[in-house]
Amino acid sequence: MTNSELGRESRHVLKMPSELSSFMAHQRQINSSAMRAFCEAARVHPVVFNVRVCSRYLGHIGVVFMLLVSPLAAQQRTSGLKFVRLNGIVLRYIDEGHGPTVVLVHGGMEDYRSWEAQIPPLAAHFRVIAYSRRYNYPNSNPLRSDNHSAIIDADDLAALIHSLKLGRVHLVGHSYGAYISLFLAVRHPDLVRSLVLSEPPIMTWLNDTAEGKPLLDDFMKNMWLPCGIAFRDQHPEAALRITVDWFASHESSPHQPSTTYANLPLEVRSFLMQDIGEWQALTTSRDAFPNLPRQDVRKLRKSVLLLSGSRSVPALKLIAKELAQTLPSVRFVVLQNASHEMWNEVPQELTTTILPFLLQTNLD
Repeated sequence: MTNSELGRESRHVLKMPSELSSFMAHQRQINSSAMRAFCEAARVHPVVFNVRVCSRYLGHIGVVFMLLVSPLAAQQRTSGLKFVRLNGIVLRYIDEGHGPTVVLVHGGMEDYRSWEAQIPPLAAHFRVIAYSRRYNYPNSNPLRSDNHSAIIDADDLAALIHSLKLGRVHLVGHSYGAYISLFLAVRHPDLVRSLVLSEPPIMTWLNDTAEGKPLLDDFMKNMWLPCGIAFRDQHPEAALRITVDWFASHESSPHQPSTTYANLPLEVRSFLMQDIGEWQALTTSRDAFPNLPRQDVRKLRKSVLLLSGSRSVPALKLIAKELAQTLPSVRFVVLQNASHEMWNEVPQELTTTILPFLLQTNLD
């Protein structure tokens, strides 16, 4: 698949499907019985349903992190939300701690809550901003174009930094959030102090190698394009099923088979659906994966900590290796027995990895 074909798949005006609102209304009626059963299977009480236990069951898709935090912690985070208006939209964010600023940029089908495990230890040393991107929970910005991309999200991030008068920030980005962070660093280097990146999906780079081309074809033909078709046909739950099952089939686990969509409790699905609007915006976009030229990345004069999981999706592992060879100043860490959902699976290991890096680069 060529680079031009990557961004040519949808040319319609986006709208939130009616099925989504009805689905969510139905999900709100569900009691906690399914979640109790799921927690019993995991041998953990719902209130202490934590990262390490849940990630063993659901590590292949990031938004499941909504279920990893205790209900009390989630309520406390929601009550502390702030908001800012910029670029014609509203972004909601958490602001905790004091000192130099770290901005946490979540991945696809996630939101600010995905950083629950990282906020307290980082906030002990830094001012921490964890925000939800324009189409992610709890924002309610209408889908209004067919060309949403990491560049648009990077422009939102730049506006957020300017609006809050944050100065130069440390960026910690996961997946699509890492892709956004790279674009921001290339386009607005004056706003960035350092970068922590976990598996950014620079999909166009896969076209550059014989190993990468079949991985890109698999991603596009078996997950990305079918998701876009499902959204155009007004079937967001079908798109979610395609996504979960594709990730489940592409991430290896030495201990147990991956969880498919059919095995997810309804309450888990309802959490996933809270961020489905962003997935619709991306999978139906004409330019979801804008090219990030290698020569621009080679010119990036920032300290970078690059992370990858040994059990992650092969396409994302290959991109991470290519990125490690391209960045001029990078420390590349492969986390053993971690998948693409490393932040959920090994949160303590990641905290002990990124905190010294951030503290050191803050002094540079």
